[in-house]
Amino acid sequence: RGGPKPNPEIPPATANTLAWRRAEIPAANGHGNARSIAAVQSLLACGGEARGVRLLSEKGCERVLEEQFDGTDRVLGVPMRWGLGYGLNGGQLPNPRTCFWGGWGGSLVLVDLDARMSVAYTMNQMIDNGGIGDDRAFLILASVYEGLMA
Repeated sequence: RGGPKPNPEIPPATANTLAWRRAEIPAANGHGNARSIAAVQSLLACGGEARGVRLLSEKGCERVLEEQFDGTDRVLGVPMRWGLGYGLNGGQLPNPRTCFWGGWGGSLVLVDLDARMSVAYTMNQMIDNGGIGDDRAFLILASVYEGLMA
């Protein structure tokens, strides 16, 4: 009765189990290391072509930046801008044509279409300290941008 029911709480240690890794849970349990995630996202960062193979058009890649929502996210409880499948730069990143997404526990992928780069961070074990993001991921991003500005 009333409004929507929240999903049940899942203990973070569940994500380290074989059963979780074998499950097929859309948008919730993708698995990869930072190198593989950055490689896949480099396709978007490089205008649809990576490692000599074109899979998307430049125009198709630009569509990810089409704003779909700007306001307080009802699940995360923070101000967010949403594009097509990604969070959009809200002014905190140097390049405006930047999108990102994070995962439970602090994993993060950032795609900067202006710098033509993708950066990813993943953990090897799930540790959820609450909150949004992981300081380690943000420190890596800060170092990457510092290196670009040098």
